[in-house]
Amino acid sequence: MDEWVKVRVLLLVGDEAEVVADAPDAEPPVRYPAKEIAAAVGLSPRQLPGRKLRAVVGPRDRLSGWELA
Repeated sequence: MDEWVKVRVLLLVGDEAEVVADAPDAEPPVRYPAKEIAAAVGLSPRQLPGRKLRAVVGPRDRLSGWELA
């Protein structure tokens, strides 16, 4: 069974999106390709900052399977 987490896109840094868990005790942000996330949720990369998403936790805690929350 997949483990889903709620995340928030903080900002864009070049072609990458800084993503953080949507929780008070969140770890530092991790960067993911903004185009990959945007394509998965049907938005343009510039529409990502501030968005709340869901993602699947994969090997080495990498996120994938992005969805709008």
